[in-house]
Amino acid sequence: MEATTRGNVLGSGINSFVPENVTGKFAPARLDETERSMLKRKPRAPRRRAPSGLRPYVRWLLRSRLPRLAFLGALGPGLISGFADNDAGGITTYSVVGAQFGYDLMWVVLASMIALSITQEIGARLGLATGQGFGGLIRQQYGIRRAAFAIGIMLLANLGDTVAEFAGIGAALAIFGVPIAVSSALAALLIIFLLSRANFRRIQFVFLAVGIGTSLAYALSAILAHPDWGAALSHTVVPHGTVTTLYLLAVMGTVGTTITPWGQAFIQSYAADKHLGPKDLTASRIDVGAGAFLTNLVAGFIVVACAATLWSHGHTTIASAADAARALGPLAGRFAELLFALGLLTASLLGLGTVPLTSAYAVTEAFGWEKGLDRSWRQAPAFYGLLAFFVGFSALFVLIPGLPLIAVMYLSQVFDGLLLPFILVFVMLMSRDRRLLGRLRSGLPLYVAGWAVTGLITLLSVALVVSQLIGTR
Repeated sequence: MEATTRGNVLGSGINSFVPENVTGKFAPARLDETERSMLKRKPRAPRRRAPSGLRPYVRWLLRSRLPRLAFLGALGPGLISGFADNDAGGITTYSVVGAQFGYDLMWVVLASMIALSITQEIGARLGLATGQGFGGLIRQQYGIRRAAFAIGIMLLANLGDTVAEFAGIGAALAIFGVPIAVSSALAALLIIFLLSRANFRRIQFVFLAVGIGTSLAYALSAILAHPDWGAALSHTVVPHGTVTTLYLLAVMGTVGTTITPWGQAFIQSYAADKHLGPKDLTASRIDVGAGAFLTNLVAGFIVVACAATLWSHGHTTIASAADAARALGPLAGRFAELLFALGLLTASLLGLGTVPLTSAYAVTEAFGWEKGLDRSWRQAPAFYGLLAFFVGFSALFVLIPGLPLIAVMYLSQVFDGLLLPFILVFVMLMSRDRRLLGRLRSGLPLYVAGWAVTGLITLLSVALVVSQLIGTR
């Protein structure tokens, strides 16, 4: 009765609304077909519309497949870091190892690949979880003094590496008759211009293209050398050789050129600069794994090429990777020599674009200064000033008359290996911090593996120092 009265009063004689239910809500008493279908129809999600004017299969690709490939945007740090590990110092080290020891140290290449994938994943997790670079994170966690200590160690190693890059460029272009002064000046200007005009998202494609080209050059060089693939494979899985001072020096150089102090900082700063986050962990792990595999695959090709040509013919002493390239000429053909020299040039340019960049990032992060390739010279003067200093100082240093370039390149990698444990200790201490990393903190297997790598490299460093002191040969 009450409901009827209320309906009559509200409707004022127009019987258009009646109670819907006991809650007192009202609904239209009579609906036509159009209104009824509109009430029953569920709202649809807006469809992604592809640009008009495209072919049907292109529109289908943009709507349904392209969003699933978004993870590719997280790729780059691991691949570039891995490619850049095979820089001038790395190529020289692998050439010396192949010429002096043949296939004996192929097992170190495999071990370095496994160790690199472990340490790089830990570094990538730090960047993904915190959004901070290596220097800034150490300063936040341990204070400015320890940050300065860690960055100081890295800069010592990086300066040697940067000098080695210019030495590699000079040695490679010298094969084609270019004076080292000219090649150093041109390389310095090219790198400064390239880095100051681009950001990470743009320049990564240049780095990746150079890295792929280098890899192909050394793969072809190894194939043209006609090596004993069976011996190379067996020496990869079973350690060979006699432990001497030279052997330990070669092992440390191989490890030091694969797992570098700057590489740990680079992958973390790169992930932060690309604004990657925890959601990119899967893509980042693929990126790191691919980078570790490819860098050591190229290393193996270089060792195999020199073992099959130089070592097998008694040429166990070389002055530089450029000499190794020349030596390949009469043994494997002029084309192999040109490929080896071209690979040395491109690898040196890639290293020159990454090592000074890592140095500038590390220092500015540690002291809280403005940084980044997406900023101008006026916005980040310290960042670009440091970048110019590292490049300019190294370009001038390599011009010192009588400088033993092979010693600079080879020993810089040994120096990297000796300093690496200090950097890895900081990385490992932060990798298990739940408050810092949240769900991205290292699991127990990864944590144990990381400390095992750190411990083994430390023992190798101690063994090398002791062997030098007691004069064991």
